Amino acid sequence: MTFSVAGRCSESGMLGVAVTTSSICVGSRCPWVRAGVGAVSTQNVTLPSIGPMVLDRIVAGSSAEESVAAVMAAQPQAEYRQVTAIDSRGCTAHFTGARTLGTHAVHEGDQCVAAGNLLRSMRLPETMVCRFEGRSGEHLAGRLLAALEAGLYEAGGEQGPVHSACLLVADEHAWPVVDLRVDWDDDDPLERLRSLWRAYEPQIADYVTRALDPASAPSYGVPGDA
Repeated sequence: MTFSVAGRCSESGMLGVAVTTSSICVGSRCPWVRAGVGAVSTQNVTLPSIGPMVLDRIVAGSSAEESVAAVMAAQPQAEYRQVTAIDSRGCTAHFTGARTLGTHAVHEGDQCVAAGNLLRSMRLPETMVCRFEGRSGEHLAGRLLAALEAGLYEAGGEQGPVHSACLLVADEHAWPVVDLRVDWDDDDPLERLRSLWRAYEPQIADYVTRALDPASAPSYGVPGDA
């Protein structure tokens, strides 16, 4: 039903999640990031509040592993949940409940963790991790997206077609520096997400400048803008 990868860039400290699923609007429920804190994906039968709860515990001083364990131990329906997390040190954690759907798997790598359920192949998370690790030096968002694509195109994806996808990355500000979503696509949401990333990547710095220093920002490129 869902597969995802969460990761950290060792050079920039960015944290992020890329996720895709067969249902609508995955970006509104599953991925959570917080600059300088961590990134979480809460999936399978999703409880969105798990993401902020894990991040709050990391802020309070717990590791990703301690945070996921504590949050899930307190959940009355934990058996339905699948959760992955990474903290600002690059330490990873995961939880997979006993009632996680279909073929499911998790794989941890160097500053990344991938997981999925209702998969065509148990090797899908490992395939994503290998792709993420092999793209060091690129922008974190590009690495996460490449890993997600490897899960779909190389490892078979889910049992059925995916319809929505999201790419969410935090840098050093209170807002995500990348928040790209395909809420529904009948054909290939990852292809559309890749197209969005190609268009957005060259403009990231401009949008940060517009937020922090509007007077020196480049032209907005809209009708009526001088």
